[in-house]
Amino acid sequence: MHVARPTDFPGGARRGGSIARCAPQELAAAIIDCTDTGANVINLNLALGQPAVRAERDLEEAIDYAMTRGVIVVAAAGNQGTLGSSAITRHPWTIPVVPCDLQGRPIPQSNLGHSIGRRGLSAPGDDITSLRAAGKLLKSGGTSVTTPFVTGAIALLWSEHPTAAAAKVRSIITWSQGPWRSTIVPALLDAWSAYQLLAKDYS
Repeated sequence: MHVARPTDFPGGARRGGSIARCAPQELAAAIIDCTDTGANVINLNLALGQPAVRAERDLEEAIDYAMTRGVIVVAAAGNQGTLGSSAITRHPWTIPVVPCDLQGRPIPQSNLGHSIGRRGLSAPGDDITSLRAAGKLLKSGGTSVTTPFVTGAIALLWSEHPTAAAAKVRSIITWSQGPWRSTIVPALLDAWSAYQLLAKDYS
């Protein structure tokens, strides 16, 4: 199982302080690079700046390319606390991810929207303990903390059933709590239910 982050690829991002920055066209090229090098899941922990028609088209085409080759794309919904979507989160193949608190409620800074609610997932994203350099503990929150929970769950499910089609894995992990939703808040990630559903077809 190969999980990729486009910002890890040479030319896919350039450093500005501690934050990786790149043009949308560079991000689109990096998504294609990840796909061509054999990624099964692409994790996008990023936010888009000012929208531009050509740049959005490039990103949509890159995600289309990943979709046609069976690569699942998981993307952070964003931390601006707004209602809306981006070229990435509204793409029908992307799984947008929203951080939630211990009660399963979206945290205040998370972006929400119809495409996020219909096709996305919520996962832990408030006061999460992780590790920083030299093994020191780090507590943080937001969509960049949350997205790896979903990406990791997909990778584990797929590693258990590697012959499953990408569309099947994607459908099961987003539908494990029920059918199509009509809310701006996505369903909670339920990896165990998704595992049980997938096991029925691939046991």
